[in-house]
This record gives sequence, structure tokens and C-alpha cells, in this order.
Amino acid sequence: MNEPTASPEALDLTLVRDHTIYACVMGSRAFGLATEASDTDRRGVYLAPTPLFWRFEKPPTHVEGPREEEFSWELERFCELALRANPNILECLHSPLVERLTPPGEELLSLREAFLSRRAHTTFTGYAVSQHAKLLADVRIHGAPRWKHAMHLLRLLLSCRDLLRTGRLTIDAAEHRDRLLAVRRGELTWPEVDTWMTRLHEESDTALATTALPAEPDRARVEDFLLRTRRASASA
Repeated sequence: MNEPTASPEALDLTLVRDHTIYACVMGSRAFGLATEASDTDRRGVYLAPTPLFWRFEKPPTHVEGPREEEFSWELERFCELALRANPNILECLHSPLVERLTPPGEELLSLREAFLSRRAHTTFTGYAVSQHAKLLADVRIHGAPRWKHAMHLLRLLLSCRDLLRTGRLTIDAAEHRDRLLAVRRGELTWPEVDTWMTRLHEESDTALATTALPAEPDRARVEDFLLRTRRASASA
């Protein structure tokens, strides 16, 4: 008789519960833009035990839940997206609100600079362009954008510009909190907000020409970390 196997849902829960190496709070709370109505967005990275990869059915690359507003990635998938300069992933590595951190998680955080490169200009501004198009559609259809989305787009553009200028990714927008929250409340006109977005795009383009960021991320360093972590999991 075949032994019973755990359901995919149960495996997902086990991976997040027992194998998370890094967990943090993101969203408005991490950005310094939280209000009383703000949700708590949780993000995490789990290390699937190496023996799970020896089966035909591989462990999931990501898991949603088990709590509301919670999302986690398997370590390899997380590193892959970070090397591509995915904005959401890179920002996860810089949250000031860390809820769980194991030794492999500490080493992952020590690699933050290895993931940073000029690719961030393409990914951050590319995402901003797509979101700006959605805001313009809202203005045409409804007469106004979704102000919360406009606020977060401005914050992303500020982060991109400053990353290119300094070589460091900073997600705390407290310096601009008052004006950004005014955008969220609809206290600035759309032309004012749109002009601010355009200026930040231009400043990012200018910063790209002189940025100290490398052209490519340090893939070899990240891969070395991943291989060592997988080997350690296999022998545990």
C-alpha cells in the first residue's frame, strides 16, 4: 500500500511555517507612509529542503498565505528575480521591519549590494511607465487617478532616482511623507502629480549617466551562496 502524501496546500504551509529564512513587513508600513487604515503586507523567503527537489514534483516557487496579505518565495526564485532587478523583490531586502531572520537569511541580506546594478533603471522605470499608463486611463475614464496608486508610483520613482544617485536602495520615504500623503488624499491636482512624475523620470535618466552601480549584478557571488545553502540543506 502506498504511503499517504501530504496535500500541496499542507506542503505550502509547512514550507512557510518551518523553512522561512527571512520574513519582513512591506508596503506603506515599511515605506514610512502608513496610516491607521493601512494593511500589514508580509513578505518572506523560504528554503525548500534539498531532498524535495529530487522528486518529479518540485516544491512551489512561491506560496500565498497562510495569513492575509502574506506572500513568500522559494530562495532560488527570489534570487533569480532579484538578479533581474525586480523592484518588489529588491525592496524586500531593504525592509526596516524584519520579523524573522535565520543564519541563511542573514547571509541573503549581506548580499543586498550584489543584486544591485544599472538594470534597476530599466525595471523600475519600466514598471513606472506601465503604472502611469493605468493612471492616465483612470483620468480619462473617471476624471481622476487612483490617488493611492499615484502616491506609491511617486515613491517608487524617488527610490529609483536615489538608488542611481547613491548606489544604495532606500525605501523609507519619510522625508517626503507629507507631500506623498497629500497626493493620496487627492490634495494635489493631477497635472501637479504628473509633472512631479515626469521630473523624477528625467532625474533618474540623468543619474543613470553617472551612477556608480555596476552594469550587471554579481551573479557568481549569489550563485555561490545558493549552492552552499542547498548543500547544507541536503546534509542536514
